[in-house]
Amino acid sequence: METIYLDHAATTPIHPEVSNIYKKVMDSEFGNPSSIHAYGRASRKLVDDARKTISAALNADQTEIIFTSGGTEADNIAVFGTATSMREKGNHIITTAIEHHAVLHSCKELEKRGFEITYLPVDENGCVTKTQVAEALTDQTILVTIMYGNNEVGTVQPIKEIGALLKDHQAIFHTDAVQAFGIVELHVDELQVDLLSASAHKLNGPKGVGFLYQRKGLQTAPLSFGGEQERKRRAGTENVPAIAGFAQAVEIAQREMEANRKKYNRYKEIMTSVFDAQHIQYEVNANHTEKLPHVMNISFAGTDIESLLVNLDMAGIAVSSGSACTAGSLEPSHVLAAMFGSSSTKLRNSVRFSFGLGLDVDKVRNAALMTTEIIQRLVK
Repeated sequence: METIYLDHAATTPIHPEVSNIYKKVMDSEFGNPSSIHAYGRASRKLVDDARKTISAALNADQTEIIFTSGGTEADNIAVFGTATSMREKGNHIITTAIEHHAVLHSCKELEKRGFEITYLPVDENGCVTKTQVAEALTDQTILVTIMYGNNEVGTVQPIKEIGALLKDHQAIFHTDAVQAFGIVELHVDELQVDLLSASAHKLNGPKGVGFLYQRKGLQTAPLSFGGEQERKRRAGTENVPAIAGFAQAVEIAQREMEANRKKYNRYKEIMTSVFDAQHIQYEVNANHTEKLPHVMNISFAGTDIESLLVNLDMAGIAVSSGSACTAGSLEPSHVLAAMFGSSSTKLRNSVRFSFGLGLDVDKVRNAALMTTEIIQRLVK
């Protein structure tokens, strides 16, 4: 049975070039980058070269890149690190109702510690506006954290406009770009962000490595204590093989970005054209706004997400929903709930298809045809 992986927004297969670099470095360069001898210097060069590659992709300075264990740690440093370092200037934080849980759960924890959090609502396309942010701002606001592109529906937020709004305000501006980095061009000065999070495994790199861009001159309180790695901003010996692999993944992503964008948009067209031809009742969620090219969230009327996901998996098609099936219960997507309300049927019938390495036109068409067959069977 052919299996078709359409869950690249969850994680991506490692690129062969990245795998080769990862294995090569793991086998040959075991020195501690903090050591001053030749072994350490060889590892340090790999880390420094990776920092240059990644910073160039953002039009940033290499000293502004903090390597982390992934997007969650990067988000946590941004949120907790800023809240701690800015506490004397205020205790108000602005975010949105559709952030990744790495941000939302961090904000919930800060609420327990006495911080005031504003969770901006979104419209039916999953968007917030610059006006909403402006109206929520106070002289106590110390952090605004709004994701660049949503991981469930793909909605792109007006980060550049919000960045311009905050230019003369004390609030630090963070964007979780984990789903967007490597997919679309991100230039930190154009966006006017102070902090930006990313993760390697979302762009065909290894798991367990990410980074936080931190604008020069900005201070965040560290979350871990020990060594003086990453300019005293993140203690712990650097994961050299993963960092080298991350840099290779970034190089490939930058090189293939435009071609991938066209491919992913073509895949979306193929899937919807198959559904149209087979007279499937469906609706593309967040269809009237700018979205990431590789994410498509679709509501299939008359279906139930649990049975739909199980049947797709049995057919060899890997997709996901915004729900977590545990112990026989279904936790509705907080993103879809924020967009459509907690009573909407879309919370029970929406599927995320996401595209990436290893797909082609035939695989996408076959996946759409098999999806059609399953839906026609389930809605009878």
